[in-house]
Amino acid sequence: MIDREQLHRDGYTVLRGVIPVQWLTDLRAAFDANVQPSEYWPVPRGTDWRHSQLDLHASVQAVCRLPPVLAVAGELIGERFFLAQVEGREPLAGGGHQQLHRDLSSKRPGDMVNAIAFLDDYGPDNGATRLIPGSHRPAAQQPSFDCTDETAAVQLAGAAGDILLFDVDLVHAGSRNVNGARRRSMLISYCAQALYAAQRATADLRGVRMDTSERFDPVPAQRTRQMAPTRF
Repeated sequence: MIDREQLHRDGYTVLRGVIPVQWLTDLRAAFDANVQPSEYWPVPRGTDWRHSQLDLHASVQAVCRLPPVLAVAGELIGERFFLAQVEGREPLAGGGHQQLHRDLSSKRPGDMVNAIAFLDDYGPDNGATRLIPGSHRPAAQQPSFDCTDETAAVQLAGAAGDILLFDVDLVHAGSRNVNGARRRSMLISYCAQALYAAQRATADLRGVRMDTSERFDPVPAQRTRQMAPTRF
């Protein structure tokens, strides 16, 4: 069941162990087999990260469609939505640090949701995500966010198979991989249906190869166990 009050208050949730354990070996193999150097992407990627173009792999697509994941994405977006992108990312030893930032919604607050599916155990030592709970909907009287202020940041920790989902306006960042341990993940993006044309227009630049025509409807409050995909 979704704790809707907590989800909208904090702007994120972590689904613990939602990826079946038996899928992880295949997902890690897919990540490693599809790593592409920065210069092979349409737009060069950060050199302190390993990037994997794995969006056509069946197990990857299955993770993106796990019912609990779709339920959370639908609850945050609040209208019909689609799976826009998935790619693999891993901070290299000594790399991966990001300044706190927002990815920013497009047409209205809440129209985009990101998910990070962790394929390895993660924590402060290997660059786990930092975030500021509740920072996605600042009050009108609040001053502009200082991206150098880390006092309210929380750093996540958990196990392979967890998935973090968050509103793209939530303040967050990747962290430095201090000990060099592997921290493979899949970054997944879900968008409100109204953003489809804009997402398709930039798909090639983002290295998106998969079919994004499938549509998902938010789960009604009384029914959270299943989401029915539709196509058009």
